[in-house]
Amino acid sequence: MPSISDSKCVLVIGSTSGIGRALALAILDLPSKPTVIVCGRRKERLDELVASHNATGRLKSVTLDVLSERNALKSSIEDIVNTYPDLDTVLFSSGIQRAFDFTRPETIDLDSLESELATNYTSIVRMITFFLPHLIKLGEQGRPTFLYPVSSGLSIFPAAGVPDYCATKAALHSLSISLGVQLKRKNVHVVEIIPPLVESELHGFKGTTQGLARFWLTLEEYTKETMEGLVRGDPYVPAGTAVGRYKKFEEGKLEAAAKLYGQS
Repeated sequence: MPSISDSKCVLVIGSTSGIGRALALAILDLPSKPTVIVCGRRKERLDELVASHNATGRLKSVTLDVLSERNALKSSIEDIVNTYPDLDTVLFSSGIQRAFDFTRPETIDLDSLESELATNYTSIVRMITFFLPHLIKLGEQGRPTFLYPVSSGLSIFPAAGVPDYCATKAALHSLSISLGVQLKRKNVHVVEIIPPLVESELHGFKGTTQGLARFWLTLEEYTKETMEGLVRGDPYVPAGTAVGRYKKFEEGKLEAAAKLYGQS
């Protein structure tokens, strides 16, 4: 199977911090020397990232709000494709995490919950839909193209304290399997990245960081393990504790879905 080493131009959505930022820089350092486009809402962070890591001239940036109105988001993605016609890989790393306690339903902020759903799932479905005409066209020309959704180990084994987050990641996990099967014959390779609990700003709500730091995988360790899987061309890339959970609950599901769809 083709791998990230075959990518010529990689867009990393949600790369101003955490996993997205670390993977963007690791991809930039690949021997294959791809162009990497870092992407997010916070322009000042993007500017800092490019200024401090662009000795090669291959690191670019683009500002994008994934929660833009649908037509505005489509227009932004068309602009990206027109500016970077060699774009053959999109990695979706944007995400937020909120805690909700349904034993106290009066405390549930539905605006916050729906924003989490939109950020972690709906916006990604929209963006995939808007990028696919370009990626399919390249794939039909013989160039392998890639979609890398970043889900979570919690898509497999949920944490009850963050129920909506887990549900959004479970939806993305299921979508990744289905799209991987559908798009295989179009030379568009859908590879789900499945992190465990990783050192990140994502977990900074309500003073939880200090407690979680005892259990999480450091960002450096996580990046190394994930890049090894991406370079191997693995069909899915769990890391840390997510490896065991994947093997126990999910192994074989991709193949079963392909068989159900009529693929051998």
